[in-house]
Amino acid sequence: MTRTIRILDGGMSRELIRLGAELRQPEWSALALMETPEIVGRVHRDFVAAGADVITTNSYALVPFHIGEERFRREGPALIDLSGRLARQAADEAGRTVLVAGSLPPIFGSYEPKRFDPKRVQDYLGVLVTGLAPHVDLWLGETLSLIAEGEAVRTAVAGTGKPFWISFTLADDAGAEAGEPALRSGETVAAAATWVAGSGAEALLFNCSRPEVMARAVAAARAVIERAGADVEIGVYANAFESGEDDGAANETLHGTRADLTGKAYCRFACDWTAAGATLVGGCCGIGAAHIHHLAQAREAGALGPRR
Repeated sequence: MTRTIRILDGGMSRELIRLGAELRQPEWSALALMETPEIVGRVHRDFVAAGADVITTNSYALVPFHIGEERFRREGPALIDLSGRLARQAADEAGRTVLVAGSLPPIFGSYEPKRFDPKRVQDYLGVLVTGLAPHVDLWLGETLSLIAEGEAVRTAVAGTGKPFWISFTLADDAGAEAGEPALRSGETVAAAATWVAGSGAEALLFNCSRPEVMARAVAAARAVIERAGADVEIGVYANAFESGEDDGAANETLHGTRADLTGKAYCRFACDWTAAGATLVGGCCGIGAAHIHHLAQAREAGALGPRR
């Protein structure tokens, strides 16, 4: 089956900073919704102008892990609704079809598979789903470190009637490029792809890991999905973190980004991903509108596909 390559947006946080928003931990990108929501809207519009076909709500940090339990209960529903409305407005103003993906983050922290609590996760995911549902076209469970987090997202959105995508973050420490591709939990990409193939998800993506580890994960996932005969797209949106800076908890520090990962350099990685079978490409932390513009240009030039 031949698919047209679709371009995703990039990372929200560094674009917020570029446009003048204040970000600090632990609130991180949620702070912009509280203090400068107009800048959140500008980021969305910049990604649309750069060529993104899908933009993602700025709801990633709207969880107790970042804003605290009390504020989540008190202010969370309104902030979640606002994140959806801002993305929806930018998409509707695009003058072309732009989809809005509702970000459903790892509830108990990025890169924190040991913190996952299956007894409590639906309580929090339910608030996000309820607030975002009026505004989004699809669900994106993203930066998930273990398969159980994907299953939690599937359960949370089951009654909404909207499609869902699942995006896992990969082990990308020293040596990860040589071993079998794996999630940060240690579960293999093959196991994750097997689960996705039977889950009803429309897409399996990999995000918030180094560009260098993505192509092998795409190839491994594609082999499983093709064997299963599943109709599942594959996608990638890598981060630009400096080596070794993605090991800590997500709300403990501000990560540096790579100077070498220019728009052209990132696009070269994306060409490898589409050659391996990806049809959804975008960027995560540190990948901005300029990078997305390079991806869109490459697609127009035929460098990104279509692929089979």
